[in-house]
Amino acid sequence: MTQPENSTITFPSREAIPRLGQGTWGLGEDPGRRDDEIDALRTGIDLGLTVIDTAESYADGNAETLVGTALGNRREDVFLITKVSAENAAGTGAADACERSLRRLGTDRIDLYLLHWRGASALDETVETFNSLIAQGKIRHWGVSNFDVPDLSELTAISGGTAVETDQVLYNLARRSIEWDLLPRCREAHLPVMAYSPLERGRMLDHPALRTVAERHDATPAQVGLAWVLHQDGVCAIPRAGNVEHVRQNHAALRIDLTPDDLAELDRAFPPPTGPTPLPII
Repeated sequence: MTQPENSTITFPSREAIPRLGQGTWGLGEDPGRRDDEIDALRTGIDLGLTVIDTAESYADGNAETLVGTALGNRREDVFLITKVSAENAAGTGAADACERSLRRLGTDRIDLYLLHWRGASALDETVETFNSLIAQGKIRHWGVSNFDVPDLSELTAISGGTAVETDQVLYNLARRSIEWDLLPRCREAHLPVMAYSPLERGRMLDHPALRTVAERHDATPAQVGLAWVLHQDGVCAIPRAGNVEHVRQNHAALRIDLTPDDLAELDRAFPPPTGPTPLPII
């Protein structure tokens, strides 16, 4: 069977990455699942899910170590993302955190380095450190995570802040608040949104509307939920998969072409926002 196409999304720097990637939040926590998780990541790469997202805080660094092991000699096949925690980003702290991440990942550079959340550190210092890391060849691009509209406005007003490449936020059918102001703001700036927890960690999958649409497409509710996220303009997604079958199921969501009737039914079941709401974080 022909593999479905994983279309791309383009950063402001004009580099394009696959719209569907792989997340690792929750991986690396149980040594008993390690082999399955490594196999899942490697299978995802084989299927073209070559964006891999992790963070120094995931499993206290063990997720980065797991990713490094999974990559092996395939580092060149992957667009690698990791994140510095806000408490480690003050002053030049991001530089030291980056070195630790590079060691755990077993690589000499990170393709996209994100500030994990806003925190109390001065953004101008963090941006300066990020730009220094780019000059040293240790990272290629930088971005942010969990930034709402005021945070992005502050960021892009400082020197060098417009070099931000993405905002990674919580976004799925059950969490649509960014559609009120953050997503339009990002689209206007041609800044891709990277959706984490695109399936709400499975909590929404029993909804009757998802099941009805899934039956029309001979698919699972999870595949429909993921297809809905991928249908949104300017959005890419990084679902987690802890085993090979799960990653294959995620990949198969690329085959689903939601119809106007499907989208209308999902809108009725999961209404878009009717006013501003604080950015959700989990």
